[in-house]
Amino acid sequence: MKQIAVFLMAAVTVLSAQALSPEDIITRMEDNQVHDNARAEGRMLTTDKFGTIERTFISYSRGSDESLIEFTSIEEAGQKILRTENEIYLYFPDAEELIRLQGAALRDSVMDSDFSYEDMTGEGGILDDYKVFLEEDETVDGHLCYVIRMEAKRRSVPYQLQRIWVDKELFAYRRAHRYSKAGTLLKEMQITRIETINGKHIPMDFIMSDKMKKDSQTVFTLDSLELGIRLDDSLFSVDELTW
Repeated sequence: MKQIAVFLMAAVTVLSAQALSPEDIITRMEDNQVHDNARAEGRMLTTDKFGTIERTFISYSRGSDESLIEFTSIEEAGQKILRTENEIYLYFPDAEELIRLQGAALRDSVMDSDFSYEDMTGEGGILDDYKVFLEEDETVDGHLCYVIRMEAKRRSVPYQLQRIWVDKELFAYRRAHRYSKAGTLLKEMQITRIETINGKHIPMDFIMSDKMKKDSQTVFTLDSLELGIRLDDSLFSVDELTW
């Protein structure tokens, strides 16, 4: 009887995993990548036909809607990108200039990298912006993944169509493709390192390729990440951005 009970429990577990909806998968994935409070230090290495440039940064985030990136490399020191719930702002200390990004400007390249401002500061809740559909499983770098097709619910969403590959064991990104409304592949993101921190499986190394650029890619690396730390509310304030 005990063996039968164990078998039944295993069968229920397998069926439960198979029964996950695309919404369930997205929710579990976002639980890994969205944090109440986080602080990270990292590097952005951009390679194109002109050579390679490395830029360093410190970033802070709270939930899915608030983030601040401050560049610390010599030439970019003090430049900041702030995302609030509904806006993205840039601050350039040399010019003492604050800019609010709107519309197509959100898709502009950050310092000639393969990341746009929307890419760098993250997306809001995926299920708020996209309808999601489950496709056939695929393997990425030896890891079996759910494949989810995402169709934008409104025109203001930066990428009208996306496909993402979510690790079936870790519920973390392995790959993402971002398309135009017509189906042209605009960007490809590969995740090359995932670490477990405080029980969460978090992508730490990304390679972004802008398919509209020739021979260009940007490697985005998090060298350190602290979760659950205390952050001052002023970090995410436009009024404090210029300090």
